[in-house]
Amino acid sequence: MGCVISNLSAKFAFFPPSPPTYQIKKQEDGKLTAVYTSSSTVLTSANGGGGGGGGGGGGGYSLDVLVLPTRRGNKIVAFYLKNPYARLTLLYSHGNAADLGQLVDLFVQLKANLRVNLMGYDYSGYGASTGKPSELNTYADIEAVYECLQTEYGVSQEDLILYGQSVGSGPTLHLASKLPRLRGVVLHSAILSGLRVVCHVNCRFCFDIYKNVNKIQKVKCSTLVIHGMEDDVVSWLHGNRLWKKAKDPYEPLWIKEGNHCNLELYPDYIRHLYKFIYDMETMTTKTRLTKIKQKLRLPKKSNTGKSTAGCSCCCIKVGQPSCRPKCPKPQCPKSKCPKPQCPKCLCSPKCPDCLQCGCCCLNWKFSCCWLPKLKCPSVKLLKCPSCLRCGCGCGCGCGCFTCLCKCMRCSCW
Repeated sequence: MGCVISNLSAKFAFFPPSPPTYQIKKQEDGKLTAVYTSSSTVLTSANGGGGGGGGGGGGGYSLDVLVLPTRRGNKIVAFYLKNPYARLTLLYSHGNAADLGQLVDLFVQLKANLRVNLMGYDYSGYGASTGKPSELNTYADIEAVYECLQTEYGVSQEDLILYGQSVGSGPTLHLASKLPRLRGVVLHSAILSGLRVVCHVNCRFCFDIYKNVNKIQKVKCSTLVIHGMEDDVVSWLHGNRLWKKAKDPYEPLWIKEGNHCNLELYPDYIRHLYKFIYDMETMTTKTRLTKIKQKLRLPKKSNTGKSTAGCSCCCIKVGQPSCRPKCPKPQCPKSKCPKPQCPKCLCSPKCPDCLQCGCCCLNWKFSCCWLPKLKCPSVKLLKCPSCLRCGCGCGCGCGCFTCLCKCMRCSCW
């Protein structure tokens, strides 16, 4: 049943270009290169440059074509563009209706304008990648690309920014939720979940895919959300809610006239994205730790030099009245704890010997002054010692007939 639901969801979520816009060919030296399907020419940038298999073209950029195996048995294609001046690497997960052949020009522009290394990949069933597109396959795809970045290019998660566009936000948040030291995340026209794109629901369904609304709460790094306010495919409300649920939200970019597929054409897009990349570059480890402490609201270290470790004073607050004075922990040990001073609330004894801190309000010793003297409004207190021997309970004879009779015979009235 799960496979049927997964296949049905995939038909509504993925629209790979058919036929693919590019093909992979092996050169005589064994290196791989990508060529356009329509013209059989090597993939080129907008300014006429191109490259493949680690070689640079006339445009002055390097494009590595890779074929990576995944844990689900598929082989996916990835493009790696290197910028010699870059400090960070961008891992780009594209939307559901494009492949690498359509995105290579955008990759070149982002690499140059943002001064980053960039890795883009095709999901299983897209472009020259094998297999069929599905939610689980995309998770395996991005994990394979991340492993390649680690092993082949030496990219650590501290120097990595994940970028997810539309459906690509699913695998992006899947990986981001597993990397606690990730540098940053960019969500471009992202979705709350697959089902929420079709209909506005707040319930959780087992057959829903890409539950980003839950996963974003596990992402610990800075998260930039970019969304068009005129998006008629994925409503702006998706991006707004993701931004509000992020643990470390960066200043979002809402493009008023932007729709689902044209945000890259607005100057604010590249300007705001560059600002985010720059802030991530200049963020030091000390700054990141400070931000984490502020979010966790960790208590500051005391300057008194007195340790409160092992002091259980005043830590039990259940049942304590509001009028009870608080015991300052730095002034503990227990012998110095202030004694309760509200007899009405605590029925505390007046004798200092009967009140011992065990700590503060617990373990009082019951002795001479614990039971207060009771007075009967209608009968005077007895003065005869013999009358006090009865078991009337109060000692005044007001409730015991035997005691009352004895009191009538004695002269203690």
